[in-house]
Order: sequence, then structure tokens, then C-alpha cells
Amino acid sequence: MSKLYLVPTPIGNLKDMTFRAVEVLNDVDLILAEDTRTSGKLLKHFEITTQMQSHHMHNEHKTVTHLVEKLKSGLSIAVISDAGTPAISDPGFLLTRACLENNIEVECLPGATAFVPALVNSGLPNDKFVFEGFLPVKKGRQTRLFLLAEETRTMIFYESPHKLIKTLGHFCEYFGEDRLVSVSRELTKLFEETIRGTVKEVLEHYTNKPVKGEIVIVVGGNK
Repeated sequence: MSKLYLVPTPIGNLKDMTFRAVEVLNDVDLILAEDTRTSGKLLKHFEITTQMQSHHMHNEHKTVTHLVEKLKSGLSIAVISDAGTPAISDPGFLLTRACLENNIEVECLPGATAFVPALVNSGLPNDKFVFEGFLPVKKGRQTRLFLLAEETRTMIFYESPHKLIKTLGHFCEYFGEDRLVSVSRELTKLFEETIRGTVKEVLEHYTNKPVKGEIVIVVGGNK
């Protein structure tokens, strides 16, 4: 029976791969991977030999129709990203929507997602929160920050290492230097760390210090 599976993969530590994820990736007819080189290492580690095809933000618009036809023909397909859960700031949404529009069953497995451990260990309220993903790089960035300055729920952002200082500086400007923040880096990996404090304190910590790895920023809401 044709079905689209959204399969989370570890964000760092390979031991976070679930038994069910390995089973599904072994059983499907095709795996769609964000980066076949990165995913190839994962599949090799778990001895998964299923055929793999590239599926990323630069080609997903062009391939959706073809993939839907494959599913309609009876194939089962799994989508994986480089790390974490597909469609969370990664490819997966367009194909999921197209499948649902064509009455093709979609199933998402539970598993690793970077923002969940970052939120839970931040010490900031997590009963209500808003996930913002990556802020706009240029167009719309100031407008978004201006609106988020009034957000009362805890906010979660993804950021690249070379833009962390810039983003924390904008948080000082728009949210205030005393707003509480938690920056988690390299989650589940050997050099995992979480720095907590005011935006000013965390900015000072990272100023003139090389920053590496995937980053999740958790910011307290406006009180």
C-alpha cells in the first residue's frame, strides 16, 4: 500500500535513531534525502540499503508531481532530512501537502527535533511557546522583530553560527538587554552546551569567541 513516511533522524548522537525509523527505512521502496552524502553515512551505519534520491529545497518544487505519481502507482516513500524531523525548517511540507490533496496516506514518526530539548532545558516557560525557525535574513527581518517584541509566549529560533552575534544584537535592540535567553549549541553531540542569562550577558559571552555547530535560541516572552 502506498504511503508517505516522514522519518526523523538524529540531530547528532546516532543512538537517538529509533528502532521504528530503521524498520521503516528498510521497508520502503524509496528514501528521499536532503543531502544524499550526509544521509548515506547514516544509512550505512544502520545497514540500510534502500534506494535513495536527492530531495531538497532547490528541487522539491519540480519533483513533487513526479513523486506523487510514484506513490499513486503503489510505491512507499520515506522522507528524511540531514537531521531532525522533516518539514521543520527542512524539506517535506510541499510533498506532504500534495499527498494529502491526492488522498495519499501520510504518516510521521516521532523522533528527534532540535527545538524540543532546547526549550525544555532552557528553564523558560514551556507551557506555551511559538516556533519561529529562521528569521528573515534581510527583507522583513525588522518588521518581524518589531512584532515579536510584544510576543508574550516563549519564542524559539534556529540560527547559523556566523549569524548568532548579529541576531543576539538585534534581540538586545528590539527585545531589550534584560530579556532572558537560552542558547543551545551542538545538542546531543560531544561538545553540547547551553548558555543562559540575559540577552546582554549571552551576547557578551559569545562576542569574540568562535561559534560552531547548529544553534537553537530560546527567548522569554514579553512580560
